[in-house]
Amino acid sequence: MSTQWRLMLEIQSSSKANTDSLAAALITDCEIEFNEDSFSIVITEEKAKDLRAMWNTRVRGLIAVDSLVHMIDDLAGNTN
Repeated sequence: MSTQWRLMLEIQSSSKANTDSLAAALITDCEIEFNEDSFSIVITEEKAKDLRAMWNTRVRGLIAVDSLVHMIDDLAGNTN
């Protein structure tokens, strides 16, 4: 019998444009389900350590893009 580990993450940023940028960062890594002002991803793995690794990869990418988007917003004078 095989156990599957599953994690769902719903993501929403300070604006629709920023949320779309975060989704774009993950578009080649996983399936994305778009909602009205957010999106969600689901990661499923057979081993907990693999799920952790996939989670870390996705979250690090999101953190990097979020930091970049906020820096651009600050430079442009947008403080959403």
